[in-house]
Amino acid sequence: MKTGFAEINNTKIYYEIDGQGFPLVLVHAGIADSRMWNDQFNVFAKQYQTIRYDRRGFGKTKMIDGDFSHHSDLYELLKFLDIKQAILIGCSQGSKTIIDFTLEYPEMTKALIPTAPALGGFIFNGEPPKQEEQLDQAEQAGDLDRVNELELQIWVDGPHRTPEQVNSKVRELAYNMNRIALRTPQDLGNEIPLEPAAVNRLSEIKVPALVIVGDQDTPRTIAGADFIANNTPNAKKVIMNGVAHLPNMEQPEEFNEYVLSFLKHL
Repeated sequence: MKTGFAEINNTKIYYEIDGQGFPLVLVHAGIADSRMWNDQFNVFAKQYQTIRYDRRGFGKTKMIDGDFSHHSDLYELLKFLDIKQAILIGCSQGSKTIIDFTLEYPEMTKALIPTAPALGGFIFNGEPPKQEEQLDQAEQAGDLDRVNELELQIWVDGPHRTPEQVNSKVRELAYNMNRIALRTPQDLGNEIPLEPAAVNRLSEIKVPALVIVGDQDTPRTIAGADFIANNTPNAKKVIMNGVAHLPNMEQPEEFNEYVLSFLKHL
Protein backbone atom coordinates (compact mmCIF):
# COMPACT_ATOMS: atom_id res chain seq x y z
CA MET A 1 0.00 0.00 0.00
CA LYS A 2 1.19 3.50 -0.83
CA THR A 3 0.23 6.61 1.15
CA GLY A 4 1.01 10.22 0.50
CA PHE A 5 -0.13 13.80 0.10
CA ALA A 6 -1.06 15.18 -3.31
CA GLU A 7 -0.18 18.88 -3.50
CA ILE A 8 -3.08 20.10 -5.63
CA ASN A 9 -5.46 23.07 -5.69
CA ASN A 10 -3.40 24.91 -3.04
CA THR A 11 -3.79 22.13 -0.48
CA LYS A 12 -2.35 18.71 0.37
CA ILE A 13 -4.83 15.86 -0.11
CA TYR A 14 -4.02 12.73 1.92
CA TYR A 15 -4.54 9.52 -0.06
CA GLU A 16 -3.95 5.77 0.12
CA ILE A 17 -3.67 3.46 -2.87
CA ASP A 18 -3.38 -0.33 -3.06
CA GLY A 19 -4.00 -3.19 -5.46
CA GLN A 20 -3.76 -3.80 -9.18
CA GLY A 21 -6.30 -3.52 -11.96
CA PHE A 22 -8.86 -0.94 -13.01
CA PRO A 23 -8.92 2.13 -10.73
CA LEU A 24 -11.68 2.35 -8.11
CA VAL A 25 -12.05 5.46 -5.94
CA LEU A 26 -13.78 5.65 -2.55
CA VAL A 27 -15.10 9.08 -1.49
CA HIS A 28 -16.21 9.46 2.13
CA ALA A 29 -19.25 11.03 3.79
CA GLY A 30 -19.50 14.45 5.42
CA ILE A 31 -19.42 12.98 8.94
CA ALA A 32 -16.42 10.78 8.19
CA ASP A 33 -13.05 10.50 6.50
CA SER A 34 -11.33 7.81 4.44
CA ARG A 35 -11.33 5.42 7.41
CA MET A 36 -15.03 4.79 6.84
CA TRP A 37 -13.89 2.46 4.03
CA ASN A 38 -11.75 0.23 6.30
CA ASP A 39 -13.90 -2.80 5.49
CA GLN A 40 -13.85 -2.10 1.74
CA PHE A 41 -10.31 -0.91 0.98
CA ASN A 42 -8.42 -4.20 1.30
CA VAL A 43 -11.29 -6.27 -0.13
CA PHE A 44 -11.62 -4.17 -3.29
CA ALA A 45 -7.82 -3.95 -3.65
CA LYS A 46 -7.78 -7.70 -4.39
CA GLN A 47 -9.45 -6.95 -7.74
CA TYR A 48 -8.97 -3.22 -8.38
CA GLN A 49 -6.42 -0.47 -7.97
CA THR A 50 -8.23 1.06 -5.00
CA ILE A 51 -7.83 4.67 -3.90
CA ARG A 52 -9.29 6.38 -0.85
CA TYR A 53 -8.57 9.90 0.31
CA ASP A 54 -9.53 12.55 2.85
CA ARG A 55 -11.49 15.40 1.30
CA ARG A 56 -10.32 18.85 2.36
CA GLY A 57 -11.37 19.65 5.91
CA PHE A 58 -11.53 15.96 6.87
CA GLY A 59 -9.09 13.45 8.32
CA LYS A 60 -5.50 14.32 7.47
CA THR A 61 -6.39 16.90 4.79
CA LYS A 62 -6.59 20.41 6.16
CA MET A 63 -9.05 23.05 5.01
CA ILE A 64 -7.28 25.95 3.30
CA ASP A 65 -8.77 29.41 2.91
CA GLY A 66 -10.06 30.28 -0.56
CA ASP A 67 -12.47 28.96 -3.19
CA PHE A 68 -12.63 25.24 -3.93
CA SER A 69 -14.87 22.42 -5.12
CA HIS A 70 -14.67 18.81 -4.04
CA HIS A 71 -15.19 17.52 -7.59
CA SER A 72 -12.27 19.64 -8.80
CA ASP A 73 -10.11 18.24 -5.98
CA LEU A 74 -11.03 14.72 -7.13
CA TYR A 75 -10.13 15.60 -10.73
CA GLU A 76 -6.74 16.98 -9.74
CA LEU A 77 -6.06 13.99 -7.48
CA LEU A 78 -6.71 11.56 -10.35
CA LYS A 79 -4.46 13.63 -12.61
CA PHE A 80 -1.76 13.57 -9.92
CA LEU A 81 -2.06 9.75 -9.77
CA ASP A 82 -2.09 9.51 -13.58
CA ILE A 83 -5.54 7.88 -13.61
CA LYS A 84 -7.49 8.44 -16.82
CA GLN A 85 -10.75 6.74 -15.83
CA ALA A 86 -12.15 5.18 -12.67
CA ILE A 87 -15.09 3.52 -10.96
CA LEU A 88 -16.40 5.95 -8.34
CA ILE A 89 -18.03 5.00 -5.04
CA GLY A 90 -19.24 7.77 -2.74
CA CYS A 91 -21.24 7.99 0.47
CA SER A 92 -23.48 10.94 1.40
CA GLN A 93 -21.58 14.12 0.45
CA GLY A 94 -19.10 11.80 -1.25
CA SER A 95 -21.94 10.78 -3.56
CA LYS A 96 -22.54 14.43 -4.38
CA THR A 97 -18.85 14.74 -5.21
CA ILE A 98 -18.79 11.78 -7.61
CA ILE A 99 -22.02 12.83 -9.34
CA ASP A 100 -20.73 16.39 -9.84
CA PHE A 101 -17.40 14.97 -11.04
CA THR A 102 -19.16 12.74 -13.59
CA LEU A 103 -21.16 15.66 -14.96
CA GLU A 104 -18.02 17.79 -15.25
CA TYR A 105 -15.65 15.06 -16.52
CA PRO A 106 -17.88 12.34 -18.03
CA GLU A 107 -15.08 10.62 -19.95
CA MET A 108 -13.26 9.88 -16.67
CA THR A 109 -16.07 7.85 -15.05
CA LYS A 110 -16.65 4.18 -15.89
CA ALA A 111 -19.39 3.54 -13.32
CA LEU A 112 -21.01 5.24 -10.32
CA ILE A 113 -22.10 3.87 -6.95
CA PRO A 114 -23.78 6.67 -4.95
CA THR A 115 -24.46 5.40 -1.41
CA ALA A 116 -26.79 7.17 1.05
CA PRO A 117 -26.58 9.92 -1.55
CA ALA A 118 -26.66 13.68 -1.31
CA LEU A 119 -27.38 15.52 -4.57
CA GLY A 120 -26.56 19.07 -5.56
CA GLY A 121 -29.70 21.22 -5.82
CA PHE A 122 -32.06 18.58 -4.41
CA ILE A 123 -34.85 20.08 -2.28
CA PHE A 124 -36.69 17.99 0.30
CA ASN A 125 -39.93 19.38 1.65
CA GLY A 126 -40.51 16.85 4.41
CA GLU A 127 -40.04 17.19 8.15
CA PRO A 128 -36.53 18.00 9.42
CA PRO A 129 -34.82 15.68 11.93
CA LYS A 130 -36.26 15.90 15.45
CA GLN A 131 -32.80 16.93 16.74
CA GLU A 132 -32.59 20.03 14.55
CA GLU A 133 -33.47 22.59 17.25
CA GLN A 134 -31.09 21.02 19.77
CA LEU A 135 -28.40 20.92 17.09
CA ASP A 136 -28.82 24.63 16.36
CA GLN A 137 -28.54 25.43 20.07
CA ALA A 138 -25.42 23.30 20.49
CA GLU A 139 -23.79 24.93 17.47
CA GLN A 140 -24.56 28.43 18.78
CA ALA A 141 -23.11 27.45 22.17
CA GLY A 142 -19.97 26.05 20.53
CA ASP A 143 -20.54 22.67 22.22
CA LEU A 144 -18.85 20.49 19.59
CA ASP A 145 -19.20 17.26 21.57
CA ARG A 146 -22.95 17.79 21.79
CA VAL A 147 -23.10 18.69 18.09
CA ASN A 148 -21.23 15.49 17.31
CA GLU A 149 -23.57 13.32 19.36
CA LEU A 150 -26.67 14.89 17.81
CA GLU A 151 -25.27 14.47 14.29
CA LEU A 152 -24.61 10.82 15.03
CA GLN A 153 -28.20 10.43 16.22
CA ILE A 154 -29.43 11.90 12.94
CA TRP A 155 -27.14 10.07 10.55
CA VAL A 156 -25.64 6.97 12.17
CA ASP A 157 -28.64 5.95 14.28
CA GLY A 158 -31.30 7.28 11.93
CA PRO A 159 -34.81 8.39 12.88
CA HIS A 160 -36.07 4.99 14.05
CA ARG A 161 -33.24 3.65 16.23
CA THR A 162 -31.63 4.52 19.55
CA PRO A 163 -27.83 4.70 19.95
CA GLU A 164 -27.96 1.40 21.85
CA GLN A 165 -29.35 -0.33 18.74
CA VAL A 166 -26.30 0.60 16.65
CA ASN A 167 -22.96 -1.22 16.61
CA SER A 168 -20.84 0.59 19.21
CA LYS A 169 -17.63 0.27 17.16
CA VAL A 170 -19.31 1.88 14.14
CA ARG A 171 -20.57 4.70 16.35
CA GLU A 172 -17.19 5.21 18.00
CA LEU A 173 -15.30 5.48 14.70
CA ALA A 174 -17.96 7.80 13.27
CA TYR A 175 -17.69 9.99 16.39
CA ASN A 176 -13.90 10.20 16.09
CA MET A 177 -13.98 10.97 12.36
CA ASN A 178 -16.69 13.61 12.69
CA ARG A 179 -14.87 15.23 15.61
CA ILE A 180 -11.99 16.14 13.28
CA ALA A 181 -14.34 17.69 10.72
CA LEU A 182 -16.23 19.67 13.38
CA ARG A 183 -12.98 21.22 14.58
CA THR A 184 -12.22 22.65 11.15
CA PRO A 185 -12.69 26.46 11.39
CA GLN A 186 -16.03 27.36 9.84
CA ASP A 187 -14.71 30.55 8.26
CA LEU A 188 -12.10 28.71 6.20
CA GLY A 189 -12.75 27.72 2.59
CA ASN A 190 -15.53 28.70 0.22
CA GLU A 191 -17.08 25.77 -1.62
CA ILE A 192 -18.18 26.67 -5.16
CA PRO A 193 -21.16 24.54 -6.23
CA LEU A 194 -21.46 22.95 -9.64
CA GLU A 195 -23.55 25.09 -12.00
CA PRO A 196 -26.07 24.16 -13.26
CA ALA A 197 -26.77 21.90 -10.28
CA ALA A 198 -26.79 18.13 -10.67
CA VAL A 199 -30.47 17.78 -9.72
CA ASN A 200 -31.59 18.81 -13.22
CA ARG A 201 -28.79 17.08 -15.13
CA LEU A 202 -28.97 13.41 -14.18
CA SER A 203 -30.09 12.51 -17.72
CA GLU A 204 -26.58 13.48 -18.86
CA ILE A 205 -25.07 10.57 -16.93
CA LYS A 206 -24.75 7.64 -19.34
CA VAL A 207 -22.58 5.23 -17.34
CA PRO A 208 -24.00 2.37 -15.26
CA ALA A 209 -24.97 3.43 -11.74
CA LEU A 210 -25.92 1.54 -8.60
CA VAL A 211 -27.71 3.57 -5.90
CA ILE A 212 -27.45 2.04 -2.41
CA VAL A 213 -29.53 3.29 0.51
CA GLY A 214 -30.39 1.98 3.97
CA ASP A 215 -33.98 1.60 5.11
CA GLN A 216 -33.09 3.28 8.44
CA ASP A 217 -31.70 6.42 6.79
CA THR A 218 -33.31 9.85 6.93
CA PRO A 219 -36.43 10.48 4.81
CA ARG A 220 -34.45 13.11 2.90
CA THR A 221 -31.72 10.66 1.93
CA ILE A 222 -34.21 7.97 0.94
CA ALA A 223 -36.10 10.48 -1.21
CA GLY A 224 -32.83 11.62 -2.81
CA ALA A 225 -31.85 8.03 -3.58
CA ASP A 226 -35.22 7.46 -5.25
CA PHE A 227 -34.81 10.65 -7.28
CA ILE A 228 -31.35 9.67 -8.51
CA ALA A 229 -32.40 6.12 -9.36
CA ASN A 230 -35.50 7.30 -11.22
CA ASN A 231 -33.79 10.05 -13.21
CA THR A 232 -30.42 8.53 -14.13
CA PRO A 233 -30.75 6.50 -17.35
CA ASN A 234 -28.67 3.43 -16.46
CA ALA A 235 -29.25 3.35 -12.72
CA LYS A 236 -30.69 0.70 -10.44
CA LYS A 237 -31.30 0.88 -6.70
CA VAL A 238 -30.61 -1.45 -3.80
CA ILE A 239 -32.17 -1.03 -0.34
CA MET A 240 -30.13 -2.44 2.53
CA ASN A 241 -32.19 -3.38 5.58
CA GLY A 242 -31.26 -2.48 9.13
CA VAL A 243 -28.73 0.25 8.29
CA ALA A 244 -28.77 4.04 8.17
CA HIS A 245 -26.38 6.57 6.58
CA LEU A 246 -23.17 4.49 6.70
CA PRO A 247 -24.36 1.14 5.30
CA ASN A 248 -20.88 0.00 4.29
CA MET A 249 -19.75 0.29 7.92
CA GLU A 250 -22.79 -1.36 9.47
CA GLN A 251 -23.05 -4.32 7.11
CA PRO A 252 -19.75 -4.44 5.19
CA GLU A 253 -20.04 -7.95 3.79
CA GLU A 254 -23.48 -7.30 2.30
CA PHE A 255 -22.36 -3.93 0.93
CA ASN A 256 -19.23 -5.42 -0.64
CA GLU A 257 -21.25 -8.18 -2.23
CA TYR A 258 -23.65 -5.70 -3.86
CA VAL A 259 -20.75 -3.63 -5.18
CA LEU A 260 -18.66 -6.49 -6.52
CA SER A 261 -21.68 -8.17 -8.12
CA PHE A 262 -22.59 -4.92 -9.88
CA LEU A 263 -19.02 -4.32 -11.08
CA LYS A 264 -18.72 -7.89 -12.37
CA HIS A 265 -21.34 -7.10 -15.03
CA LEU A 266 -19.79 -3.90 -16.36
